[in-house]
Amino acid sequence: MDNLLVQKFREVNLNDPFFDSLKEGYSEFSDWFKRKSNDNALVLYNDNDQIEGFLYCKFESGPGNDTYPLLPDTNHMKVGTFKFNPMGTRRGDRYLKKIFDYAFKKDVEDIYVTVFGQQHEYLVELFSKYGFEHYANKTTTNGVEHVLLRSLNTIQGDVNKDYPLINTNNNRKFLLGILPFYHTNLFPDSILNTESTNIVKDVSHSNSIHKIYICNMKQVMEFRRGDNIVIYRMKDSNGPAEYTAVATSLCVVESVHTIDKYKNEQEFIRECSKFSVFDEAELSKIYRERKYTFIINFTYNVALPKRLIRQKLADEVGLSRDERWGCIEISSEQFNNILKISEVNPKFIKH
Repeated sequence: MDNLLVQKFREVNLNDPFFDSLKEGYSEFSDWFKRKSNDNALVLYNDNDQIEGFLYCKFESGPGNDTYPLLPDTNHMKVGTFKFNPMGTRRGDRYLKKIFDYAFKKDVEDIYVTVFGQQHEYLVELFSKYGFEHYANKTTTNGVEHVLLRSLNTIQGDVNKDYPLINTNNNRKFLLGILPFYHTNLFPDSILNTESTNIVKDVSHSNSIHKIYICNMKQVMEFRRGDNIVIYRMKDSNGPAEYTAVATSLCVVESVHTIDKYKNEQEFIRECSKFSVFDEAELSKIYRERKYTFIINFTYNVALPKRLIRQKLADEVGLSRDERWGCIEISSEQFNNILKISEVNPKFIKH
């Protein structure tokens, strides 16, 4: 995402028009903002240096005393301030992914946010989609807020509501190869050290938790909803595959289908344009030529902390060099080896 910065509150312009609605909704907002001068926030700027998004999180322990019923007696991450200007580029998804990243880094048991339901219907819908539930109410001088809470210790059995948790129980595991150009644009948190972050734009397919990959590998039709995918960035021009091809990410299958699912070209373009790396002209060509007819929908859950080059995947994980690593099923043991060697936070994985 372009111009996404971690800044101290004191470095942020409180007079930016972006904050006008927050000042109107919360009479104490300006004073609160100034008291947080040494705290960090995640701020999104446009090309004119105007604020487009703002995220502040804080960490708490115990049940508290200002909600009914009280919060669980656990360690929480509270989303203290969360606002962004919608641009049709899935910014909400991108920010929500950052919220989960922060929570797992700080090792909390749950996340909660307080919102005025009628005033922020879009936010309520966004959080609810990813497993947040109306847990309590909070009465303030500004009105009654809904407390939406999401546990990070349990799974609900739904790909979206469990995100970013990965349910490995009875779900198969696959390695999916993706060309470097497409990989970089689909998985902005998983780019390599040799790649520039400037090529990751504020566009739907980069921002979204949900991804679409269009390919000609018939094997992907074996995928089922909930299956686990290890994303494998294929070799580039910087050297042999042993050292430039690398496992980078963990994803979960939402659905697979063929291009014949779509009634016409317009429906295909409409459904795929927000989540794939292709623009409308490219999608139109794909639809008409029918060289790439298999479509995978999946969620982007985890960027591997340590990337595994092909050499390690073969020598330490146990994948066969004799197979073509386009789309292959891997064993639970091999999958667990990848988790261990890449040092994935165990809290992401539910067995």
